[in-house]
Amino acid sequence: MKQSNLRPQSPRSTRRISGRAQQDHILDPYQRQRKLHEGTVCPQCGAVYHEGRWRWVARAEGAAEELCAACRRINDKYPAGIVTLRGDFARQHKEEMIHLARHQEEAEKKEHPLNRIISIEEDARGVVINTTDIHLPRRIGDALKRAFHGEIEDDFEKDGYFVRVNWTREA
Repeated sequence: MKQSNLRPQSPRSTRRISGRAQQDHILDPYQRQRKLHEGTVCPQCGAVYHEGRWRWVARAEGAAEELCAACRRINDKYPAGIVTLRGDFARQHKEEMIHLARHQEEAEKKEHPLNRIISIEEDARGVVINTTDIHLPRRIGDALKRAFHGEIEDDFEKDGYFVRVNWTREA
């Protein structure tokens, strides 16, 4: 009898897609461990859990209420992504850059209600944008690079649900 050196995977880190087990490398601590009821509404933002994901659709009468992951992250002030804007250029053009980041958030949020900006903070070195997901920071960074050039560096946490995107331009 041939022995296998494969260890069984824990239920949280393995998922089945098209009949094949796949390792889920990104574990989001805000992901629900149970499926929500169809039509569940987030009482804070108004998103509705419809067909297996949060969407902007009409709320059903008497629907169950539960906070979505984005609102939970916002309340906890626990970002999944951080965009930092550094350099003299960022300090001089911060209003334009913040406007561009907000525009990217609006475009992303139309299709993906959980992808939002938590906060925008200014410090002596530039601007820090905290987000509820790992996709919006890269979208913001790419938009900044297209509009203002500069350099982008991103750092995805290997086994976690976190990304840091750094945008810099000196002059």
